[in-house]
Amino acid sequence: MSQTPAEDDDARNAAHNKKMRKIKVVRDKLMETKTVERGLVIVHTGAGKGKTTAALGMACRMIGHGLKVSIIQFIKGAMATGEQAVFDAFPDLAEMRPMGEGFTWDTQDRARDIEITRLAWDACKARILDPDWKMVVCDELNIVLRYDYLPLEEVLRTLAARPADTHVVITGRNAPQGLIDVADLVTEMAVVKHPFRSGVKAQAGVEF
Repeated sequence: MSQTPAEDDDARNAAHNKKMRKIKVVRDKLMETKTVERGLVIVHTGAGKGKTTAALGMACRMIGHGLKVSIIQFIKGAMATGEQAVFDAFPDLAEMRPMGEGFTWDTQDRARDIEITRLAWDACKARILDPDWKMVVCDELNIVLRYDYLPLEEVLRTLAARPADTHVVITGRNAPQGLIDVADLVTEMAVVKHPFRSGVKAQAGVEF
């Protein structure tokens, strides 16, 4: 005799609940082994959209927990953004400092780009080494490393010298292998679809 739809749902629900109880036992045992709490080096890289967006999401979490976060941007700086207005609303907990002068194909001045990179990195380094700042976002740092505007070895030394509870988030395409090797968390954003390919321009609230 076949089951009614209600009986079939009851059976599926019971099987699901039994499965979830087993998974919870395994997960609880796993979580008991996760006891370390320390600052992380987090890298968002890859060709896909969302690297900076993900980093700024973590910055919002820091604010929500009453922890200080500094966001320093190596490339961006030539345009107004919605996120700037958001972080400016929390002056005691957050700073967002766009220190770039635009994309390298727009600036077309390698010497000036290197000069600006040094200023931005010095600001990052000061924040990373200051224990008052619990997270530092180095936005687009991977790009200046790719162009050799800044020595990777200097970045790695600073990361190694940071306070034990300081998180550093680094974004940008083409993260160098040396950085990936020392990072605790690396995420590569991949492109599946992007409206730019269909002629859609960058829009407020989505890209900036």
